[in-house]
Amino acid sequence: MKKIFVLMLALVMVVSSMCVMTGCGQDSKKKLVMATNAAFPPYEMYEGKNIVGIDAEIAKAIADKLGMELEIVDTEFNAIIGGVASGKYDMGMAGMTVTEDRKKSVDFSDSYATGVQVIIVKEGSAIATADDLFADGATYKVGVQDGTTGAIYCEDDLGADRVSSYSKGADAVQALIAGKVDCVVIDNEPAKNFVAANDGLVILDTEYVTEDYAICFAKDSELTEKVNGALKELIADGTVKKIIDKYITAE
Repeated sequence: MKKIFVLMLALVMVVSSMCVMTGCGQDSKKKLVMATNAAFPPYEMYEGKNIVGIDAEIAKAIADKLGMELEIVDTEFNAIIGGVASGKYDMGMAGMTVTEDRKKSVDFSDSYATGVQVIIVKEGSAIATADDLFADGATYKVGVQDGTTGAIYCEDDLGADRVSSYSKGADAVQALIAGKVDCVVIDNEPAKNFVAANDGLVILDTEYVTEDYAICFAKDSELTEKVNGALKELIADGTVKKIIDKYITAE
């Protein structure tokens, strides 16, 4: 009987120790790890040490609906698809457009926002419309952010020899300022920020292309249906629109 009591006491002590280390009885939530590239305002950017923006807030609202704790990881845009596909991250949100090529590696949610690819030029540039890039004999160099749909479209449309890719949109803009490229093709919202921060740059009135943004997941991930369900509810109840309107003022 004494031996049984000693064994039971030892078991209680082990369990108690494990609870101290793992937080038994505390409200521990499963993490939802989202990969992004926090250099794409207003969808994702830094505010101090925190990543904020449209995607960050929508992801937080989704995590709350699913009873999960959101963790945002900042990485290179071009590394998001591979990281999600390999299971390193649960999902990717970075103003990401659904393309047939990307669908070979990952699955996508429904669209939650619309993006427009625009063209930034220097004031007085000979490039006045998107059509000028396609004119006979045109040799204009275009700067893009590596891995983005702007890069994909431009390389397909103009040829890789006329496109210079940079790891960050800001680097492409600096290349324009330095005269290394003749224009930059990038999403309209960060384009506004870049033009506001750099004198002598303007956004052309004609769009390069319009596209829809969605969340990416590993192929056949059980999270795809869950997150998409939460997203549909957040769209239906107006939460997503409220978040977008907070960052993008109607013109």
